Order: sequence, then C-alpha cells, then structure tokens
Amino acid sequence: QVQAVESGGGSVQAGGSLRLSCVLSGSIYNRNCIGWFRQAPGKEREGVAAANRVGGYTFYADSVKGRFVISLDHAKNAVLLQMNSLKPEDTAMYYCVADPSWCGDSLPRRPDRFAYWGQGTQVTVSS
Repeated sequence: QVQAVESGGGSVQAGGSLRLSCVLSGSIYNRNCIGWFRQAPGKEREGVAAANRVGGYTFYADSVKGRFVISLDHAKNAVLLQMNSLKPEDTAMYYCVADPSWCGDSLPRRPDRFAYWGQGTQVTVSS
C-alpha cells in the first residue's frame, strides 16, 4: 500500500507560480512510477508529469513542457511539482499518483494505470 498526501495548492494570478508537494508512504517498490494528474470540471483526467523513482527520467504533457518541473525529494519521500507561468487553463484538482510499474519511456496517460492516488489539491489560476 502507498499513501499520498498532497499540499501546496492554492489560488494564483496568471503568470504566477506554485509548488505542489506530495509525501508518500509505503514500500518504495510500490511507487516506481510517480507523478501528477489533474482534472478540471467537466474535463477528462489528464496526466501532467511523471518520473521513475530510479533513473532520473521525467515526462511531461505537451501543455506544461517548459513550465512545470517534476522532481523527487528522496530524503522526504516526496514528489514535487514546480509550476511556473501558470495559465487559467491549468486550473484543476491535482492528484499525486504512484504505481509499482515503471513509467516506461513516455508520459503515462491512463488514470487507471496508477494503483495509488492522493486526495488532491486544488489549483486555481485567475486571469
């Protein structure tokens, strides 16, 4: 089992920045792929960013490349999502996700591929 607890969401003006944090617990072997999904009202849940626990490989949705950075804080068992140059279309509930399977060589896009989910943290970007 893996428990994920997100924090760092909030409201920000367009062009601003936020840093999300997700503290993970449980066996490290159950979180070999770690990442973030988001879901806006009335829209599909979409993968935002992901990283393998080992190897340093990271993956991003095209919509956030160059603006968001995913990183791992191994000492704190945390995954971070630095979000810069935020846009109103980034407004969504952001979920921390983890799975025993490795991410592979591209951004995982199927929500049901991830076994473990946090409860989410809301990000609201105003125009």
